[in-house]
Amino acid sequence: MNKKNVWTTYNRTQLKECDKFAEKYKKFLDNSKTEREAIDTIVNEIEAEGYRELNKLVKENTKLKKGDKVYSVWMNKSIVMFKIGSEPLEKGLNILGAHIDSPRLDVKQNPLYEDNGLAYLDTHYYGGIKKYQFVTIPLALHGVVAKKDGTTVILNVGEDEDDPVFFISDILVHLASEQMGKKASSVIEGEALDLVIGNRPFVIEGKEKSEDKKDDSKLTEGEQYAVKAEKEEKAEAGKLSGAVRRGIVALLYDLYGIEEEDFLSAELEIVPAGKSRDAGFDRSMVLGYGHDDRVCAYPSAVALLEAGDLKRTGCCILVDKEEIGSAGATGMKSRFFENAVAEIVALVNGKYDELVFRRCLANSSMLSSDVSAAFDPCYASVFEKKNTAYLGFGPVFNKYTGSRGKYASNDANAEYIAAVRKVYDDANVLFQTAELGKVDAGGGGTIAYILAEYGMNVIDSGVAVLNMHSPCEVISKADLYESLRGYIAFLENMDFCNE
Repeated sequence: MNKKNVWTTYNRTQLKECDKFAEKYKKFLDNSKTEREAIDTIVNEIEAEGYRELNKLVKENTKLKKGDKVYSVWMNKSIVMFKIGSEPLEKGLNILGAHIDSPRLDVKQNPLYEDNGLAYLDTHYYGGIKKYQFVTIPLALHGVVAKKDGTTVILNVGEDEDDPVFFISDILVHLASEQMGKKASSVIEGEALDLVIGNRPFVIEGKEKSEDKKDDSKLTEGEQYAVKAEKEEKAEAGKLSGAVRRGIVALLYDLYGIEEEDFLSAELEIVPAGKSRDAGFDRSMVLGYGHDDRVCAYPSAVALLEAGDLKRTGCCILVDKEEIGSAGATGMKSRFFENAVAEIVALVNGKYDELVFRRCLANSSMLSSDVSAAFDPCYASVFEKKNTAYLGFGPVFNKYTGSRGKYASNDANAEYIAAVRKVYDDANVLFQTAELGKVDAGGGGTIAYILAEYGMNVIDSGVAVLNMHSPCEVISKADLYESLRGYIAFLENMDFCNE
């Protein structure tokens, strides 16, 4: 089957709209390098469009009706948004779901130490990364420090031009003969990914302690010189012992009011420093950190904002922890989404109805909006060209993901795929289908299989990405904009229920 390049189909107006949306997306990407930052950015945007917080509506027992806009944030790391449609909830929702966490380095709970005049933060990498890609590049520190008095300190250091940046060192090539013979997976060990954060000693000059004078009259001049030098060396070593670390502790307290023990209740993430950039002479691509999966998360949220009158209630889920298996209280495996839908059922119908709730989920249709691997001609051997995604050819549908024999995969039903195809074709949205590389070459997963456990129809649909999981991922602006168009069409026109 022939695929069509999206760029060849756009007129001047569409090209302008494509570029305009890419600029909005780049700002989102730059302001949302962590889950918490993504949530804050999205909440500010949707509240300006009239979205109201679910908890307040529940407390006030507010009756929801067609057109009402509602959102619920969970632990500042996940969010679910609803736009109430005209049809009963038991006929199902049209859901767009994506994740807002990305591979990175996390600071450990007891991280601060000094070694030979350098101060470090000890780290633990998060998600699937090539560890060697995170050394010798400018890094920024983002996150929160929760103090015992109930206050929270927000950190974002390394993004402003006047900010310092941080780095992880690597051995110089002149001495790297042993390292260069290692497998790529072990060239940089996980415990070597420690962040350099300082080098200047903090020394307080004070009076030296008086020492009992010894009778040196019997020593030669050379012996007396040696004794004096030893005393001076000990005094200097005493001054410098832990002085760089001590200086960092002082700075953290002066600048942010953070004590060293506050690291115990901190969530600090180390990410590539700097803004996303247009890529290519033609500015057709965006290079930046975090496309996986914010390149799907942002158009999903915007699609719900821009969708017109809806028959079926529209829903957008943006979750944490996908990169480590969707576990935990803020991952898709938690009950926060299920609980939010239950509250919506109660507010729409005037009371909670378990049967309506279960029918609502089972009859829902979902696009699991997650990225796919873009074909890279430099590494063509791991792709199967007939069933791979290409930059600039529109959003990608993956009928299944998983690994080996489709292990741990959602596998979308043919009838549902046909319904999705019709929605996209009727809206003149170009799309492509793909697998994640050759059979047995590797694999990956998304949140699709988790939502499918409710019995709803789910298929993966996202943007093709080059350099996936690296500090500098790449996407096509055309794929980004076409995904937005497809998501809007899905919310407005999908009407498929299980028979």
